[in-house]
Amino acid sequence: MTTVKCISPIDGSVYAERETLTQAAAQEAVARARKAQKAWAARPLQERVDLVMGALKEIENSTDRMTEELAHQMGRPVRYGGEFGGLQERTSHMAKIASEALAPKVIEESDAFTRKIMREPHGVVFVVAPWNYPYMTANNTIGPALIAGNAVILKHASQTILVGEHLADAYRAAGVPEEVFQNVVLSHDTTSALLADNAFDFVNFTGSVGGGQAMERAAAGTFTGVATELGGKDPAYVRADADLDAAVDGVMDGAMFNAGQCCCGIERIYVHESLYHAFVEKAVAWVNNLTLGNPLEEATTLGPMANVRFANEVRAQIDEAVAAGAKAHIEKMPADDGGAYLTPQILTDVTHEMRVMRDESFGPVVGIMPVKDDEEAIALMNDSQFGLTAAIFTKDVEAAEAMAPRLETGTVFMNRADYLDPALCWTGCKQTGRGAGLSELGYHALTRPKSYHLKKA
Repeated sequence: MTTVKCISPIDGSVYAERETLTQAAAQEAVARARKAQKAWAARPLQERVDLVMGALKEIENSTDRMTEELAHQMGRPVRYGGEFGGLQERTSHMAKIASEALAPKVIEESDAFTRKIMREPHGVVFVVAPWNYPYMTANNTIGPALIAGNAVILKHASQTILVGEHLADAYRAAGVPEEVFQNVVLSHDTTSALLADNAFDFVNFTGSVGGGQAMERAAAGTFTGVATELGGKDPAYVRADADLDAAVDGVMDGAMFNAGQCCCGIERIYVHESLYHAFVEKAVAWVNNLTLGNPLEEATTLGPMANVRFANEVRAQIDEAVAAGAKAHIEKMPADDGGAYLTPQILTDVTHEMRVMRDESFGPVVGIMPVKDDEEAIALMNDSQFGLTAAIFTKDVEAAEAMAPRLETGTVFMNRADYLDPALCWTGCKQTGRGAGLSELGYHALTRPKSYHLKKA
């Protein structure tokens, strides 16, 4: 048995500490989930929907807990009020479309045959959730999985260990049986052993590329479905016809919100050469208006990064780029302590030879490059091992639609960035991983098709 600690980025103190389950206790938890799942799946769909929505209501009634604990655990400023708005939007949408998304597809209903495709729950779904948007990313899978009739085992990130407990409290208070949704604290070794032992029927993992590879290796040979959302290096392209002020606001918010710790945050910016200098000037002014500081203070608009080691990686990328000829535009801010509190940075004179334009930064830094046309922008946007989202800022819808099929990403935005629409499929390609979250396709990922071919006497 080991101990998991959440080190608060606010002051480096231990904010929460939990013991991991032994392998035997973890196996017992899965066994309880498996035993309870059949009865859960047998409940009417609307009843499951109502219970999931009841859990959402429980969280709504405890948003103060959400906001304060998030500030302490991963540094998000309290002024932004936690994650309830996005959580409500996604969960409500998935509840609304459940009956249609899970409905049988009837091929024939005649005197001679009934032929249809049904959707059946996998069984026990294992959710491994990240710390950066710990409520929304976890419940992207938990809510739909439960609605579809699965039991769920949640393993949350150590940085946001209390989020798993808050979610479990909410689901239990709403009336979801505690065996059907369980929050567990597991070591990496126990997690790997469970996967290798074929404990789960489906796995949803959000995290690093290395973590996703470890999950797939552990599950190798078990034929367990493993859906992954891994790294990102999402680009934005500002065309010559873009609304410059709107582009600056949209792109820089996408790059800096949550201290840049967003799965689909903007990490590379390409600006048409005719707008380049004006864009950089406005972007620098935008960042200089941020207030780096303690996330518990209302004046703070940019909190610390979730962990000192995350901030150190961003500093290393910035230092390497500057040493290689990049120009840093933001002076060190007073709250920058050389630890988790990190000055946001804009870099120009960058190239794709630099790690800051190639490796995931996952922090408040962005490089900006001029481009001469759409062709150069497309080539640079695609010059990445990752493929989650890409954003195009333009007034020309036809031009954006022509570019979209050529961009190697799971989502293409126009005139916005860093947003997850629950009616659309959340997915990626290349080393961002493979999977389908939210939308009707999210339900398809969390169930298996079963064909009925009934010849009538």
